[in-house]
Amino acid sequence: MPFSTSLPSGLIPRTISRALRSYYNPTNSCTYALSYKISPRQSKAPFPTPTPHFLPSVTAVRRRRFYSTMAANKEFALVCLENPLLDIQAVGTTDLLKKYNLKDNDAILASPEHIPIYDDLLENFDAKLIAGGAAQNTARGAQYILPPNSVVYFGGVGNDKYADILRDAVKQVGLRVEYRVDPKEPTGRCGVVITGHNRSLCTDLAAANHYDLDHLKSPKIWELVKNAQFYYVGGYHFTVCPPAIQALGEEAATNNKTFVVNISAPFIAEFFKEPLDASSKYWDYVICNESEAAAYAKSHALPVAETDVPGIAKALANLPKANAKKPRVAVVTQGTLPTVVAVQGQDEVRQFPVHAIDASKINDTNGAGDAFAGGFVAGLVQGKSLEESVDMGQWLARLSIQELGPSYPFPKQSYQPSK
Repeated sequence: MPFSTSLPSGLIPRTISRALRSYYNPTNSCTYALSYKISPRQSKAPFPTPTPHFLPSVTAVRRRRFYSTMAANKEFALVCLENPLLDIQAVGTTDLLKKYNLKDNDAILASPEHIPIYDDLLENFDAKLIAGGAAQNTARGAQYILPPNSVVYFGGVGNDKYADILRDAVKQVGLRVEYRVDPKEPTGRCGVVITGHNRSLCTDLAAANHYDLDHLKSPKIWELVKNAQFYYVGGYHFTVCPPAIQALGEEAATNNKTFVVNISAPFIAEFFKEPLDASSKYWDYVICNESEAAAYAKSHALPVAETDVPGIAKALANLPKANAKKPRVAVVTQGTLPTVVAVQGQDEVRQFPVHAIDASKINDTNGAGDAFAGGFVAGLVQGKSLEESVDMGQWLARLSIQELGPSYPFPKQSYQPSK
């Protein structure tokens, strides 16, 4: 289905939303992965010259520059993995939250009591359908900034119209997707209830919950992994296929590639501690927000207060690391408060003020963290300094919150560094 270029990236036309209310979700024996590869118009605006942040050895600097330059000039330098979802988003009420026992600013996995919320949102609220899944949002954001054919995304979907809608949506920014298609399970959904500037996420993973290592290690997919220099994993995938995360981490550490993990939600640190910790030795970058940092501090009994964001960032940065050739960087976002950055082996914890924005311009904060990660990782892929990568993340997040849902404006805007 064609999309108007005036629509924000990721936003699905309302006509499809209406049609889906009566759509019957069939299954068949399809077991193959579908591939979509699209190249949009590329923004030709030049990027500012990066400035160094660390003072490592000359050899380390040359190595990093080599890999960064190679990645920037190589197709599909960035691989992203997590759970593709169709977001069903609507402005709700406190009564709706109470009806499904939801909190006003939280993210949970759906239990049987929550399943009716998806039809409830479609039938009784002005719901919008948006291509979602945290890491898919991040992948779209990174591709929004990077040249065509820079990002490929893996995850599990059903053999249904919901998956087709996801594919159509990602075409707008040229994101290549290599989905594992499940013949029995439907495409996953995420109910997003907006109350003021808060949002409550309730996710039914469905087919996304059946992603497996076999798909990742299949010849076609693993060739993309071997080709890439950067791997980004959204934390929600720790609930699905930890072996796939471990495989990417091992590949990164063995070949001096860059492995980025986003903790994504407090419950990941609390209830999926074992797979999260198993992957931590591979983290070159770890990203979280202040709530996720607090949950990590509590679940791991860190010797710092749960409100001590710089202390938690420093603890994350200094966890044991498999690849000692480059230091780990921990990045903690705090909404409108400064972004906190700690580097392994360094005493200083830096803080970067966010890009100012008038409150009247804020449309929807859902996906702001995903957008930050997209801009940040795009900076890494382009070989930008740490400071500029953080700035690119904040710039993209600022754009995103002025759109509906985790989306980005079209026509494309070029990165503008903060003053």
